[in-house]
Amino acid sequence: MSNNKVTIRRLKTGVPGMDDLLGGGLPEYSFNLIAGQPGSGKTTLAHQIMFSLANPDNRALFFTVLGEPALKMLRYQQQFSFFDISKVDKSIRFVNLSADLVEGDFDRVLSRIAEEVRAFAPSLVFVDSFRSVAQSAKEGNQGVSELQQFVQQLGLQLTSWQATTFLIGEYLSPASESSPVFTMADGILWMTQNLHHNSMIRKMQVVKIRGQSQSPGLHTFRISEKGIQVFTRAIAKQASADAVANKDGVSGERLTMGIPFLDEMLGGGLPTGYSLLVVGPSGSGKTVLATEFLAEGARKGELGVIAAFEKSPRQLLSGKLNALVKAGQVGLLDTHDLDLSIDQTLHDLIEIIDRTGAKRLVIDSLSGFELALASEFHENFRSSLYRLVSELTGKGVAVLMTSELEDRYTDLRFSPFGSAFLADAIIVQRYIEIAGQFKRVLSVVKVRGSAHSKDIRLFDISDEGIAIGEALSGYSGILSGHPTASP
Repeated sequence: MSNNKVTIRRLKTGVPGMDDLLGGGLPEYSFNLIAGQPGSGKTTLAHQIMFSLANPDNRALFFTVLGEPALKMLRYQQQFSFFDISKVDKSIRFVNLSADLVEGDFDRVLSRIAEEVRAFAPSLVFVDSFRSVAQSAKEGNQGVSELQQFVQQLGLQLTSWQATTFLIGEYLSPASESSPVFTMADGILWMTQNLHHNSMIRKMQVVKIRGQSQSPGLHTFRISEKGIQVFTRAIAKQASADAVANKDGVSGERLTMGIPFLDEMLGGGLPTGYSLLVVGPSGSGKTVLATEFLAEGARKGELGVIAAFEKSPRQLLSGKLNALVKAGQVGLLDTHDLDLSIDQTLHDLIEIIDRTGAKRLVIDSLSGFELALASEFHENFRSSLYRLVSELTGKGVAVLMTSELEDRYTDLRFSPFGSAFLADAIIVQRYIEIAGQFKRVLSVVKVRGSAHSKDIRLFDISDEGIAIGEALSGYSGILSGHPTASP
């Protein structure tokens, strides 16, 4: 018995992120359904795929069953950068079937489609909106069996003509539909858009695709002037045995922090692939510490990246950090967009890290990051942040995150999000009162798998950066509830 498998060629969709979602692309000669709510981007997705794949050797037919002419539809599609007018009528042909559907005659529609396919010999066939065919069946008192027979005949004919087919239709949810189209389809792409506390959230799901493994669940996508871009949902990978062993007892490379005494306090520096959470009240020096971390990397020839969610680029790019960015030693992630998703942010971070080879990443701050996210993601911020940090540290990147925390003196929380558990190391900055003045202190609360200093040390901030001073002796103000200490 032969073990040779039939090789199915996968077509690259030309939609950023979508091939990963599908498990490598669309199977050639497959029978696919693009479904979803009105306005969710179905026609735009179909056009983007079509213009990407169509050429003189792989021509495309786009059937419209809407009352409006194709010219009106193209008027809007021309606004996207993927649109190529030179392909229209040469590699791509538009055919309107509205007149053939007036009486709901399936045979007439099938005959017209077959006629056009034979004449143009396309490799790609699109029918938009396919649900209009089903609606015509109901209005013409034709039953499910007639529609199923029509779908079967259409699928068989198109497959025999060696065409990859896309049927586009408006449906409310995959679970509520019993259409024969869902049974016949080799692939089903589901698109939704929802308004969530004034944030527009667009999601895509591969409900079904035969013969290959796809990414499960709902994935965020955006529509811009470039068309559709999919941000595949990151799934936290199980750490390897070596990685677990390394964090149980640090044995790998450590990164220097660029602040005298801080490396010693951490037990020799920050291990690569670790996440460090720096928490403290407003003005305590979290961003300054993060800047020194990036500057130290630049001095050692290690590129860094900063994603700043609290400040605009003009506010951020000043002084030392401005020089690092202008010199190309630190990459800046543009975070001016509101209604971000975790997956989009992770996609952009990985893109810039892979492009620059950065080993140091700063997220400043988690508080601003949460505010920049679309409302839907706030409830799941903790779990989403875990996925993001796991993916980045899994690439061997050291991630420094800042988080603002109100200093109540008696409150020993390390994160307003309950996210301290995901950090491999934690540095706490606080204010104390000594002799009628507020002083800054810092301490290393945690370094996973490594001995670290238990000291609480004074520190000052100047134009030169952070200078760590002596350890406090006899300090009990934090635990006793009194915001005073004696040096």
